[in-house]
Amino acid sequence: MELNCSSPKTIPVVSTFTGKGSDSSSTRKPISLWPGMYHSPVTNALWEARSKIFERLLDPPKDAPPQSELLTKSPSQSRTTIFYNFSSDYILREQYRDPWNEVRMGMLLEDLDALAGTISVKHCSDDDSTTRPLLLVTAAVDKIVLKKPISVDIDLKMVGSVIWVGRSSIEIQLDVIQSPKEESDVSHSVALAANFIFVARDSKTGKAAAVNRLSPETEREKFLFEEAEARSKLRKKKRVDRRKLENGEVNQLEALLAEGRIFCDMPALADRDSILLRDTRLENALICQPQQRNIHGRIFGGFLMHRAFELAFSTAYVFAGLVPCFLEVDHVDFLRPVDVGDFLRLTSCVLYTELENPDQPLINVEVVAHVTRPEIRSSDVKPCKMHCIKYILFHIQRPARGKGHKEWI
Repeated sequence: MELNCSSPKTIPVVSTFTGKGSDSSSTRKPISLWPGMYHSPVTNALWEARSKIFERLLDPPKDAPPQSELLTKSPSQSRTTIFYNFSSDYILREQYRDPWNEVRMGMLLEDLDALAGTISVKHCSDDDSTTRPLLLVTAAVDKIVLKKPISVDIDLKMVGSVIWVGRSSIEIQLDVIQSPKEESDVSHSVALAANFIFVARDSKTGKAAAVNRLSPETEREKFLFEEAEARSKLRKKKRVDRRKLENGEVNQLEALLAEGRIFCDMPALADRDSILLRDTRLENALICQPQQRNIHGRIFGGFLMHRAFELAFSTAYVFAGLVPCFLEVDHVDFLRPVDVGDFLRLTSCVLYTELENPDQPLINVEVVAHVTRPEIRSSDVKPCKMHCIKYILFHIQRPARGKGHKEWI
């Protein structure tokens, strides 16, 4: 059967992407076709802006030596800003709109990870094309806090910079800023704050590699550096003491286990206002596709956070029967890389609820990712864990989907 594209009954299909350098006959793969164009518009814009650095990352010189001398950089040298023109760009607005006319928080998490990656590359670059670049990966997210709702109809700005470095680790602070025209105080305009931790590896040996030093210049930068230094010491202490529980925590745990045993052994006598944790569980499974990879060929960490967050939201929604309002993510750990072709299972459950204010109950959800590799009978790899995604419920119903806007109560 002959394929005839000129037939009037044939509808030709072409790529919807029209970036620069998309000519397939080019001998060098153009930046517009590198991984990232399959993610959000912001991720694609960030990766395109880093084209010169990406060329070194994707095609370093053979047998290139490592960076011989560490540089000292200021936070301002890595500071990067992304602007979302929601007020006038209808297509961009539709790409980020959720059913309740707010910004899809999962997509924003993906953008945060992409921006943090850009900032870490800026800080670690030595501007020497003869040395091999470092492999920079997301190790953890220390905290993500939503301070006020984010509208999809008002312009948005995302700003970040390196605030602390260790020997091979980097902490990056990101702020999402949105302010109505009548709002003049910038400090009140921060809608979301997040802290990402990246680690550097030698791209040839895979071992930990030293990163450029950081020299804070302003009082604000010095304050942020000291705060991050304290958090780093606390994380190290927690790793040592993670199996130790305080007496109060032990008593609370024993009480919860005792209540759970009543549910299992004597369900008719169990507390009617409680539910077993396993009965709140939801699961999502997918095969990781090439379109979800990052520049290193592994699955993009922002994509994993995106999927984990949306599963957590669904878990809280089904559990409560009301649309939950996101408050914060306590911690995200990236324990192992995820490869293209891996069978990924995301499992979520409600960890606990807080009823100190009955009119505004809090729901805490946890999501754990599992990688299953059927060919080698392996199913115990946990590459990613999102701890304590906290939601709050309001007893005032949100507007119908696509109609009006929810007011922050």
